[in-house]
Amino acid sequence: MNKITVLGAGAWGTAVAIAVAARHDVLLWGRNADQMAATEAARENTTYLPGQPLPASLRLTADFEAALAHVLDADPDEAPLLIAACPVAGLRPLLEQLKGRAIPNVVWLCKGFEYGTGLLPHQVVREVLGDAVPGAALSGPSFAQEVARGLPCALAVASTSRALRDSVVATVHGGNLRVYACDDVVGVEVGGAVKNVLAIATGTADGLGLGLNARAALITRGLAEITRLGMALGGQASTFMGLTGMGDLILTCTGDLSRNRRVGLALAQGKPLETIVAELGHVAEGVPCSKAVRDLAAKLGVDMPITNAVAAVLFDGYDAAEMAKQLLARDPRNELA
Repeated sequence: MNKITVLGAGAWGTAVAIAVAARHDVLLWGRNADQMAATEAARENTTYLPGQPLPASLRLTADFEAALAHVLDADPDEAPLLIAACPVAGLRPLLEQLKGRAIPNVVWLCKGFEYGTGLLPHQVVREVLGDAVPGAALSGPSFAQEVARGLPCALAVASTSRALRDSVVATVHGGNLRVYACDDVVGVEVGGAVKNVLAIATGTADGLGLGLNARAALITRGLAEITRLGMALGGQASTFMGLTGMGDLILTCTGDLSRNRRVGLALAQGKPLETIVAELGHVAEGVPCSKAVRDLAAKLGVDMPITNAVAAVLFDGYDAAEMAKQLLARDPRNELA
């Protein structure tokens, strides 16, 4: 039995904590003391993951020092894991709280680019914690509600540390949760980030009634965009055909549990972004990511027309239906395969 601390009690952090608590000593930390007290009283995260009871073995805390002590005081032979389960926007502030501490490792669950810097999560981790702390991205096609219910799910852990990859697989893999390992951190993170933008595009197309043919085209051309950007940043082409590329893209674009897909559906109805975000009640990473990816792609000279169209609708006041027409009107002879 390993000691695991999950930092972040949102939907995904709670789901991962539930999934591994059956086999390990898990402590779930949340920054909001009132919310954590309510979750403890109900034994259910009614705010972010309603309807999913917490296992009796899962412990909760709002005490950050206690959460860290759970893994810092663990026997190294028990292979403790520190899992950061926050949105990309919260990763740097969370890591700043870890700076200077002798943490054994850090595994992050967030997907996206840090807006303002254009950095991927592993680059943020390196900036704040340096190279001495082993780090890994745990990603893949996964809806929190299904993982919490114990339904089958396959993820990938990416790290340059073979020892940490092996530790995450040995610890997290089990039951209906499968975990595969790879060393392509860039590819895994790019796939996990950009698929959220493509899910907004697909939701918009579905909301406009453009049909299943259009959905298939968007997913396929979206995968091409993800691959182009990922390879420009140093990712491996094969990664984008796997769980964190094609797999995550298909799930997020077609599954009705996808928050980013729901953003697209609402855009097709003509709702303003502020209203959509307020009604959603959760973070939809594809919204800020679309702007960050557009800026990064322009800087690198990478052709990403679907991503650019999503950002234009979200932030530049363009009409969704009009942008769909413009995408269809593009000359394919001028477009990269």
